[in-house]
Amino acid sequence: MQESPLGVGHAPGKIILFGEHAVVYGRPAIAVPLTQVQAHAEVFPHSRCVVEAVDLGRRVDVAEATADDPFALVVRLTCAAAARELPPWRIVVHSEIPIASGLGSGAAISAAIARALLDAWDVLLSPAELSRLVYEVEKLHHGTPSGIDNTVVVYATPVWFVKGAEPEPFHIGSPMHFLIADTGVASPTRLTVSAVRAAWEQNRARYEALFDRIGAVATAAREAIEQGDVRQLGSLMDRNQALLAELQVSSPELDRLCRAAREAGALGAKLSGGGRGGNMIALVEPVAVERVAHTLRRAGAVRVLSTLLGDR
Repeated sequence: MQESPLGVGHAPGKIILFGEHAVVYGRPAIAVPLTQVQAHAEVFPHSRCVVEAVDLGRRVDVAEATADDPFALVVRLTCAAAARELPPWRIVVHSEIPIASGLGSGAAISAAIARALLDAWDVLLSPAELSRLVYEVEKLHHGTPSGIDNTVVVYATPVWFVKGAEPEPFHIGSPMHFLIADTGVASPTRLTVSAVRAAWEQNRARYEALFDRIGAVATAAREAIEQGDVRQLGSLMDRNQALLAELQVSSPELDRLCRAAREAGALGAKLSGGGRGGNMIALVEPVAVERVAHTLRRAGAVRVLSTLLGDR
C-alpha cells in the first residue's frame, strides 16, 4: 500500500509578459502564472530531515547542508516562520517546470516545499509571508532578483508588479492565448541579470533610457490587456523584444523562434525571462494556435506549451 503523505504542496510556473530586466531597476512588469506546469512536494515520516529532488537527482540532508543550498534554506526558513524545530521528515519534490528557462522553476519548488511543510504542521502563512520567504531563497538563484517570480507563483494570479510595492492583480479584457516555446538552451537568470547589471554600471545613462522605454511598453501593454486589444498587445510584444535585443539578452535561437512565430501568423512574439536562451512567448488567435505551435517545433523549439490569459 502506498504511504500517505503528512502534507502536500504545489505551485505553478510563471511567464513574464512584459518588463523583464527593467523590473530589477524599478520599472513595471506584467507576469502571469503558467498553471500547465507545476512543482509538487510531499512530506513523509523519516529518521532525519531530507529533501529528495527526484527530477534533479539530488538528496539533501538539511541538518548537514551548507547555507547556500536552496533546498535546505527553504526548509530552515519555513521552520523559522512556523516556529518549529527541524522535523524528522522526508520531503519528496517533483517538478514539471523546465529549469533555467525563465519559467520560475526555483521559486515554484521553494513554494511547494514550504506549503508541504506548513500543511504537515497545519500552520497557515499569508501569501505575503510565503512570498517573502520564497524571495529569500530566490537570492541564491538570481543574486539580485526582482521579486516577480516568488510573487506570481505564490499568488497564482496575473499581476502588475513594481519592485518594492504590493503586487496588483488587474482586469483582463478578454481571453488571450499564448504559446511558450523552449529554445532548449539553458540560461540561468542569475547570469543574464548579472550581465545586464555590469553593462548598466558601465553606461548608466544608456541603460536607464532603455529601462524607461521598456517600462513605457509595459504600461501600454496593461492598458491593451484591460481593453482586450490583442493586436495592440502583439505590436507591443514585438517592440519589447526589440528593446531586449538592445539590452543584448536575446540570442539567435530566440530570434529564430520569434521570427517563425510571426511568419506563421502570431500577433507578436518576444523572449520571456532572462533571455540568451530559455523561452519565448507568442500571442496567437485561437484559429492559429496549432499552426504556430507546429511552426515553432519545426523551427527548433524542444517544447511548446499553451496557456490562456483570462476566463475561458
